[in-house]
Amino acid sequence: MEKHTLITVGRQFGSGGKSVASAISNLLGIPVYDHELLESAAKKSGLSPEVLQKSDERRRFFGLGNLLDGARFWHNSSNVLDDNELFRIQSEAILDIAQRGSAIFVGRASDYVLRDMDTLDVFICAPLKARKARIAERRSISPEEAETLIHKMDKSRRDYYNLITFGNNWGVAANYDLCVDSSILGIDFTAELIVSFGRGCGKI
Repeated sequence: MEKHTLITVGRQFGSGGKSVASAISNLLGIPVYDHELLESAAKKSGLSPEVLQKSDERRRFFGLGNLLDGARFWHNSSNVLDDNELFRIQSEAILDIAQRGSAIFVGRASDYVLRDMDTLDVFICAPLKARKARIAERRSISPEEAETLIHKMDKSRRDYYNLITFGNNWGVAANYDLCVDSSILGIDFTAELIVSFGRGCGKI
Protein backbone atom coordinates (compact mmCIF):
# COMPACT_ATOMS: atom_id res chain seq x y z
CA MET A 1 0.00 0.00 0.00
CA GLU A 2 1.29 3.47 -0.88
CA LYS A 3 2.42 5.43 2.16
CA HIS A 4 0.28 8.35 3.22
CA THR A 5 2.88 11.13 2.94
CA LEU A 6 2.28 14.60 4.32
CA ILE A 7 4.94 17.30 3.97
CA THR A 8 4.67 20.86 5.23
CA VAL A 9 7.01 23.53 3.92
CA GLY A 10 7.63 26.75 5.80
CA ARG A 11 9.93 29.24 4.10
CA GLN A 12 11.62 32.60 4.29
CA PHE A 13 10.49 34.99 1.60
CA GLY A 14 12.78 34.67 -1.41
CA SER A 15 14.28 31.35 -0.35
CA GLY A 16 12.58 29.43 -3.16
CA GLY A 17 10.39 27.42 -0.80
CA LYS A 18 7.50 27.10 -3.26
CA SER A 19 9.91 25.98 -5.99
CA VAL A 20 11.41 23.38 -3.65
CA ALA A 21 7.91 22.13 -2.81
CA SER A 22 7.12 21.85 -6.53
CA ALA A 23 10.35 19.93 -7.12
CA ILE A 24 9.44 17.52 -4.29
CA SER A 25 6.02 17.15 -5.89
CA ASN A 26 7.65 16.16 -9.18
CA LEU A 27 9.91 13.62 -7.45
CA LEU A 28 7.15 11.95 -5.49
CA GLY A 29 4.11 12.49 -7.69
CA ILE A 30 2.29 14.16 -4.79
CA PRO A 31 0.16 17.31 -5.25
CA VAL A 32 1.38 20.56 -3.74
CA TYR A 33 -1.04 23.11 -2.28
CA ASP A 34 -0.40 26.83 -1.92
CA HIS A 35 -2.69 29.23 -3.78
CA GLU A 36 -4.60 26.11 -4.83
CA LEU A 37 -5.56 25.74 -1.19
CA LEU A 38 -7.57 28.96 -1.41
CA GLU A 39 -9.73 27.45 -4.14
CA SER A 40 -10.24 24.28 -2.11
CA ALA A 41 -11.15 26.34 0.95
CA ALA A 42 -13.54 28.44 -1.11
CA LYS A 43 -15.40 25.38 -2.38
CA LYS A 44 -15.67 23.94 1.12
CA SER A 45 -16.84 27.19 2.70
CA GLY A 46 -19.11 28.29 -0.12
CA LEU A 47 -17.16 31.53 -0.59
CA SER A 48 -15.65 32.64 -3.86
CA PRO A 49 -11.88 32.22 -4.34
CA GLU A 50 -11.72 35.99 -4.89
CA VAL A 51 -12.99 36.69 -1.36
CA LEU A 52 -10.39 34.39 0.18
CA GLN A 53 -7.66 35.84 -2.03
CA LYS A 54 -8.54 39.39 -1.01
CA SER A 55 -8.45 38.37 2.64
CA ASP A 56 -5.10 36.64 2.21
CA GLU A 57 -3.68 39.68 0.42
CA ARG A 58 -5.02 42.02 3.09
CA ARG A 59 -3.28 39.96 5.80
CA ARG A 60 0.01 39.96 3.88
CA PHE A 61 -0.24 43.66 3.08
CA PHE A 62 -0.97 44.92 6.57
CA GLY A 63 0.75 42.23 8.64
CA LEU A 64 -0.32 41.59 12.21
CA GLY A 65 1.75 44.50 13.45
CA ASN A 66 -0.76 46.79 11.74
CA LEU A 67 -3.77 44.54 12.22
CA LEU A 68 -5.91 47.18 13.91
CA ASP A 69 -5.28 49.73 11.18
CA GLY A 70 -5.99 47.08 8.58
CA ALA A 71 -9.18 46.05 10.33
CA ARG A 72 -10.39 49.66 10.33
CA PHE A 73 -9.50 50.06 6.68
CA TRP A 74 -11.45 46.96 5.67
CA HIS A 75 -14.18 47.24 8.31
CA ASN A 76 -16.90 48.23 5.86
CA SER A 77 -16.01 45.60 3.31
CA SER A 78 -18.16 42.45 3.31
CA ASN A 79 -15.72 40.86 0.88
CA VAL A 80 -12.84 40.44 3.33
CA LEU A 81 -12.51 37.96 6.20
CA ASP A 82 -10.65 38.57 9.44
CA ASP A 83 -7.53 36.51 10.23
CA ASN A 84 -9.25 34.06 12.56
CA GLU A 85 -11.99 33.24 10.07
CA LEU A 86 -9.50 32.96 7.21
CA PHE A 87 -7.32 30.61 9.29
CA ARG A 88 -10.32 28.47 10.27
CA ILE A 89 -11.48 28.04 6.68
CA GLN A 90 -7.99 27.28 5.38
CA SER A 91 -7.32 24.88 8.28
CA GLU A 92 -10.45 22.90 7.49
CA ALA A 93 -9.34 22.63 3.87
CA ILE A 94 -5.82 21.53 4.90
CA LEU A 95 -7.20 18.85 7.23
CA ASP A 96 -9.66 17.62 4.62
CA ILE A 97 -6.96 17.32 1.96
CA ALA A 98 -4.52 15.66 4.40
CA GLN A 99 -7.07 13.07 5.46
CA ARG A 100 -7.88 12.15 1.86
CA GLY A 101 -4.34 11.43 0.66
CA SER A 102 -0.71 12.39 0.33
CA ALA A 103 -0.01 16.11 -0.07
CA ILE A 104 2.57 18.87 0.25
CA PHE A 105 1.45 22.10 1.92
CA VAL A 106 3.30 25.40 1.56
CA GLY A 107 2.99 27.89 4.40
CA ARG A 108 -0.32 28.80 6.05
CA ALA A 109 0.88 27.31 9.38
CA SER A 110 0.16 23.88 7.94
CA ASP A 111 2.66 22.23 10.30
CA TYR A 112 0.59 23.52 13.21
CA VAL A 113 -2.73 22.62 11.62
CA LEU A 114 -1.52 19.04 11.06
CA ARG A 115 0.31 18.73 14.39
CA ASP A 116 -1.70 15.64 15.36
CA MET A 117 -0.85 13.82 12.12
CA ASP A 118 2.39 12.16 11.00
CA THR A 119 4.05 14.88 8.91
CA LEU A 120 7.50 15.83 7.66
CA ASP A 121 7.88 19.48 8.64
CA VAL A 122 10.51 21.36 6.66
CA PHE A 123 11.68 24.97 6.75
CA ILE A 124 13.50 26.49 3.77
CA CYS A 125 15.85 29.40 4.39
CA ALA A 126 18.67 31.22 2.57
CA PRO A 127 21.08 34.10 3.28
CA LEU A 128 19.70 37.57 2.69
CA LYS A 129 22.13 38.15 -0.21
CA ALA A 130 20.77 35.14 -2.11
CA ARG A 131 17.16 36.07 -1.38
CA LYS A 132 17.70 39.65 -2.52
CA ALA A 133 19.12 38.45 -5.82
CA ARG A 134 16.21 36.04 -6.36
CA ILE A 135 13.49 38.58 -5.58
CA ALA A 136 15.17 41.40 -7.53
CA GLU A 137 15.36 39.21 -10.63
CA ARG A 138 11.91 37.68 -10.24
CA ARG A 139 10.15 41.02 -9.70
CA SER A 140 12.45 43.21 -11.78
CA ILE A 141 13.21 45.52 -8.87
CA SER A 142 16.40 46.87 -7.31
CA PRO A 143 18.28 44.91 -4.60
CA GLU A 144 17.34 47.65 -2.12
CA GLU A 145 13.66 47.33 -2.96
CA ALA A 146 13.98 43.56 -2.74
CA GLU A 147 15.49 43.77 0.74
CA THR A 148 12.69 46.02 1.96
CA LEU A 149 10.09 43.61 0.60
CA ILE A 150 11.87 40.61 2.15
CA HIS A 151 11.87 42.17 5.62
CA LYS A 152 8.20 43.12 5.27
CA MET A 153 7.08 39.69 4.09
CA ASP A 154 9.16 37.78 6.64
CA LYS A 155 7.72 39.92 9.44
CA SER A 156 4.19 39.34 8.17
CA ARG A 157 4.72 35.58 8.05
CA ARG A 158 6.42 35.51 11.45
CA ASP A 159 3.76 37.61 13.18
CA TYR A 160 0.90 35.64 11.66
CA TYR A 161 2.42 32.23 12.43
CA ASN A 162 3.42 33.12 15.98
CA LEU A 163 -0.04 34.47 16.79
CA ILE A 164 -2.00 31.65 15.16
CA THR A 165 0.15 28.95 16.77
CA PHE A 166 0.18 30.64 20.20
CA GLY A 167 3.90 31.44 20.06
CA ASN A 168 5.43 28.40 18.35
CA ASN A 169 8.05 30.70 16.76
CA TRP A 170 8.20 30.72 12.98
CA GLY A 171 11.52 29.63 11.52
CA VAL A 172 13.02 28.31 14.78
CA ALA A 173 14.81 25.03 14.00
CA ALA A 174 13.44 23.16 17.02
CA ASN A 175 9.91 23.41 15.58
CA TYR A 176 10.76 21.51 12.36
CA ASP A 177 12.11 18.10 11.38
CA LEU A 178 14.55 19.67 8.92
CA CYS A 179 15.79 23.17 8.10
CA VAL A 180 17.64 23.62 4.81
CA ASP A 181 19.56 26.50 3.22
CA SER A 182 18.38 26.29 -0.39
CA SER A 183 21.26 28.46 -1.64
CA ILE A 184 23.81 25.73 -0.94
CA LEU A 185 22.42 22.94 -3.12
CA GLY A 186 19.95 24.80 -5.32
CA ILE A 187 16.27 23.99 -5.78
CA ASP A 188 16.46 20.49 -7.29
CA PHE A 189 19.17 19.10 -5.02
CA THR A 190 17.48 20.63 -1.97
CA ALA A 191 14.31 18.77 -2.94
CA GLU A 192 16.27 15.54 -3.35
CA LEU A 193 17.88 16.05 0.06
CA ILE A 194 14.48 16.51 1.70
CA VAL A 195 13.08 13.39 0.03
CA SER A 196 16.14 11.37 1.09
CA PHE A 197 15.81 12.65 4.65
CA GLY A 198 12.08 11.87 4.70
CA ARG A 199 12.66 8.33 3.52
CA GLY A 200 15.48 7.85 6.01
CA CYS A 201 13.24 8.81 8.94
CA GLY A 202 10.27 6.84 7.61
CA LYS A 203 8.01 9.81 6.85
CA ILE A 204 8.06 9.32 3.08
